[in-house]
Amino acid sequence: MQSLNQSASDKPGSLRSCLHIATLLAATIVLSGCAVVGPDYKAPGLTMPSRWSGADASQQRRKPELSQWWRRLNDPILNGLIEEAVAGNLDVATAKAKIREARASRREAIGGLYPTLSGSGDASRSQVGGTSSSSAGGSSTSNAFSAGLDASWELDLFGANHRNVEAATYGVDAAEADLRATLVTLVGDVATAYVDARGYQARIALARRTAASQRETAALTRTKLQAGSASAVDTANAEAEAASTAANIPIYEQSFAQDVHQLSVLLGREPSALAERLKRTAPIPMPGRALPTGIPADILSSRPDIRTAERQLAQYTAKVGQAEAALYPSVSLTGSLSTSGTKIGDLAKTSSISWSFGPTLTVPIFQGGQLRAAVEVAQAQRDQYFIALRSAVLTALRDVEDALVNLATQRRNAQQLGQAVKGYQQAARLSHTLYQVGSQSFLDVLTADRSLYSAQDSQLQSQVAITKYYIALAKALGGGWDGAIDSSKPAVVDANTGPHLVGRK
Repeated sequence: MQSLNQSASDKPGSLRSCLHIATLLAATIVLSGCAVVGPDYKAPGLTMPSRWSGADASQQRRKPELSQWWRRLNDPILNGLIEEAVAGNLDVATAKAKIREARASRREAIGGLYPTLSGSGDASRSQVGGTSSSSAGGSSTSNAFSAGLDASWELDLFGANHRNVEAATYGVDAAEADLRATLVTLVGDVATAYVDARGYQARIALARRTAASQRETAALTRTKLQAGSASAVDTANAEAEAASTAANIPIYEQSFAQDVHQLSVLLGREPSALAERLKRTAPIPMPGRALPTGIPADILSSRPDIRTAERQLAQYTAKVGQAEAALYPSVSLTGSLSTSGTKIGDLAKTSSISWSFGPTLTVPIFQGGQLRAAVEVAQAQRDQYFIALRSAVLTALRDVEDALVNLATQRRNAQQLGQAVKGYQQAARLSHTLYQVGSQSFLDVLTADRSLYSAQDSQLQSQVAITKYYIALAKALGGGWDGAIDSSKPAVVDANTGPHLVGRK
């Protein structure tokens, strides 16, 4: 360590020493910004397909229209639930806290670029000779006061601190993108659970209507039995069929209750909070028109999970440079100023003043391979995030393709089911008419009713599936909440954090 010490009473060398210090300080400041080591981050080039195999040309000619895509389902209740979920969901609150953490970490890293300054003070009173009970003899009492100022600055010769700030900045970007990814998942989950709940309500209503109709048929069969035109077997089958259909109702009610519980928790509320609000039956939301998909390259900017993975890759690329900087020498500037006197008023005036200033050079010579191993650790971590980015892109491509295929297939299935329902409705009407006049057996009526109920129930499930695959496509394309999100407010507000006495609990 090169150091300079000068007493305040040594006047002749003061000017020369000060000039020496100023020259040394200027040189070290210049050196502190000379170089950074390690790789500079560049976004990796990713090969993307030119088109979606599951989408037609008209869908791909326009960019994805993802802003508040759920409003296309034309359900005001769903719109309100999504807004409440964005405000109250606990996963969103956690993501906000992570943003605050990342921002604070960045400010902490920036602080490493600047000098540190600390002050100290001391006061003492002493007595020499004599005793407290003696009135004679020589004794003297004196006071001593001292004050000091210490400063240090680690010069960032090879960019370790700058790489740390760079990594922390990318970390903020990743945390903000992660919040957006959380919102994409949340909006999709709320919409899916809501559609599921409305689907079970529709199936409950269908089962009740069908069971009531089957009970009427059973009553007619009992009347015909009394008249001798029907058998006891027909009566038993009719009553059993009505009971079998009614047995589906509690199962569907159970599934509906579970969806309501899930929705409530997604909103950050107790499971039964929405039970009364969603009790009234409403139609299954259905998308009005196709969702433009754009081209596969669009997901690189629209999917926040891909953005998160890319920012994390950038963050850990900067960490490689931070680790490599430890292989090079480091220089720190330290300085101190102290003064002492017998009176407080004498400090910095007639008291003794001393100071020191100088750089410290540290050169890593032998560390047992630790520093080089730390670089390899950072490189391996960077590679993991590069692979994670590629995996995120492939997963996103698969998500979109799956949703496109599932949606198209389910639409075709719904068309066939619609035709089947119409056919079974006609067959059921004819069977009931012919059975009442005695021209057809009850077995034909039973088969027609059973087939109609099964087709109608499948049609409801298909309607739910279409909307859920539409939701899945919007999620896969990166559609989520695009409004402003305030992440600056903490979930827990501390009070009385200053110095205070600890009371009994």
